[in-house]
Amino acid sequence: MPVADFKAGSPTPEREAEGVSPIRRIEDELREQNERFSAAVENMSHGLCMFDADERMIICNGNYIRIFCLDAEVIQPGILFFDILQHSVDIGVASQSAKELYAIRKPYIDQAKPSTYEEILSDGRIINISHRPLASGGWVSIYEDITEQRHAEQNLKEQHRRFDAALANMSQGLLMYDAGGRLIVRNQRFLELYGLDEADFPFGLTHRELLHLLVSKGIYAGIDIEDEVSKTDVCLRAGQTRATHRHLADGRTVMISRRPMSGGGWVATFDDVTERRRVEERMTHLAHHDTLTNLPNRSMFRERLDQALSDTKDTRLAVFSLDLDRFKAINDTWGHPAGDWLLKCVAERLQNCLRDKTDIVARFGGDEFVIIQFDPKGQDDAERLARRIVEAIGKPFHDNSRDMHVGISLGIARFPEDGKDAETLLKNADTALYRAKSEGHNLYRFFEPDMDAMVLARRALEADLEAALPHREFELDFQPIMNIASGEVVGAEALMRWHSPTRGLVQPDDFIRVAEETGLVVPLGEWALRKACTTAARWPSGLRIAVNVSAMQIRSGAFARSVISALAYSGVAADRLELEITETVLMDESDMVLKALRQLRDLGVRIALDDFGTGYSSLGYLRRFPVDKIKIDRSFIRDIDKRDTAAIVRTIIGLGAQLGITVTAEGVETDAQLDFLRQEGCVEAQGYLIGAPSNAATMQRLLGSATPRRQIR
Repeated sequence: MPVADFKAGSPTPEREAEGVSPIRRIEDELREQNERFSAAVENMSHGLCMFDADERMIICNGNYIRIFCLDAEVIQPGILFFDILQHSVDIGVASQSAKELYAIRKPYIDQAKPSTYEEILSDGRIINISHRPLASGGWVSIYEDITEQRHAEQNLKEQHRRFDAALANMSQGLLMYDAGGRLIVRNQRFLELYGLDEADFPFGLTHRELLHLLVSKGIYAGIDIEDEVSKTDVCLRAGQTRATHRHLADGRTVMISRRPMSGGGWVATFDDVTERRRVEERMTHLAHHDTLTNLPNRSMFRERLDQALSDTKDTRLAVFSLDLDRFKAINDTWGHPAGDWLLKCVAERLQNCLRDKTDIVARFGGDEFVIIQFDPKGQDDAERLARRIVEAIGKPFHDNSRDMHVGISLGIARFPEDGKDAETLLKNADTALYRAKSEGHNLYRFFEPDMDAMVLARRALEADLEAALPHREFELDFQPIMNIASGEVVGAEALMRWHSPTRGLVQPDDFIRVAEETGLVVPLGEWALRKACTTAARWPSGLRIAVNVSAMQIRSGAFARSVISALAYSGVAADRLELEITETVLMDESDMVLKALRQLRDLGVRIALDDFGTGYSSLGYLRRFPVDKIKIDRSFIRDIDKRDTAAIVRTIIGLGAQLGITVTAEGVETDAQLDFLRQEGCVEAQGYLIGAPSNAATMQRLLGSATPRRQIR
């Protein structure tokens, strides 16, 4: 697309050619000036279009045509502005009608004031339009596709300046050199970028002189001027663009792009990319490091391990897979901020356990860490590192007047004995870790080939468990709860059973832990809650239903809604539902947990504290969140004939009486146990003496008949 035939530029020496008329000389000068301006406009990274006072186009550049996908044969000088809009509508580029687009722009045209606005095209691209009126009427518009720029602003949180004016007001600095290598155009932005005045930077400078000037003013430092000039000349003569980053003496970074012009000469643009480079460097760091501990992450660890294996010939490696023991209890007890603090402390101790900077410790996520030990001197060297780690992590972590205790389990795979590639070594180290965790706490195990069977069994269990709920393999049994004084059944506890088609009856102790570790306990708990309420709806109206819930369920964020939904679906009154929680739930510092429990308790749902006496049993937690019931753990009832145990049970019963909390004894299996509980004033009892767990049909039949204890048995 041809550009305008007028533009003020650098003075051109008068040619005194004999026989050439003054008009011809003027035409020649004007043509030369137009060529320069045409090159500048065509080399802009923006679209440009100029209109006269009659709203007819005077000039436009190729970027304008490309941005709007216009037909160059249609968009010719003299075409009306409205017809250009209509053309963009006809080819499907505009997202509005020509009238709507014109109505948006008309106020800017009439007011004859500079303005900047945006247009979203039908393909989703965002075009920034800078409108500038001309003194003689009409206007100039600069068009910039800022779609990618907007995306970069969102991803890197970096703001880019947009072009808001014509050539002299570009956000980029611009210099133009003629075919003789002399400066003929510079914009104000360039002077601002380098802190220069117009007098400091006259027209006619060569590239070499410009660099000398910037060095002399202390803007550039440590630059080889001759090398810089030579490299630029080579690229320009080859018709190539040369882009470099220049670090200024004040710490800023400028991106310089030099592009040759078709008619001779070249254009240089200057962009301040200081913040962008800082963000890129930060993003690069984050891409390879864990944000919490600042240790290398999984990606960087794999790169280092792959590199080490590719460089290794006769040397040896040991890969350690580490997992904290009882870390979940820390989160459940003290909250996630405390857990994060602990992970940072663990990371520091692990680094201190390494021999030197050659060994690497990384965090894979959660409480999982990995280590590469370079050139261990046999298995004993790896074993010594494992012992140091177990000892270091086993020491208490002191924070805010409290001690946190965790352990660590380790699995170790050696190169080349246990694998010759990264994938195999990591898999085998994880397999050894599984064995260590299955055998207890604070243990390390070296990989052995027969360990694969154990890992496969665990993964098979996880897969079967994940498929069990949609395949309806779970059922609920119900165990009655009796009022000791009256001998009447007052409710029942729902107990989950898994009837696997391949495994048979799987006990809760064998799958609940796996469900919690995989997160399946949340949908499984929601199913149990709705099923239990639906079953209890058919019982006599005075009987309560007790359902166990895990800390993970309550922390899921939708727990209160799931409880309310189950009550509404079944029609069971809220005061008939008891939610049995463990002490770790009350010890959670999360406001979400306490808010959910208070919301449900305000609706009438009863909260029971299960397995009381086996955990922390802090009265402070009961004061912070008063519960409706305490359930004495069956381990105390089993040993109730022992003096110390009997004293503990007696104390718990007295505590309940003082606080107005119902006390239920679990695991009652003998008349002697029941008699003791009756004498001490225990309110409720549950166990095989009262009634064994039975399915829903059997429990409904028993509860629908007489309710004295002897009949339930």
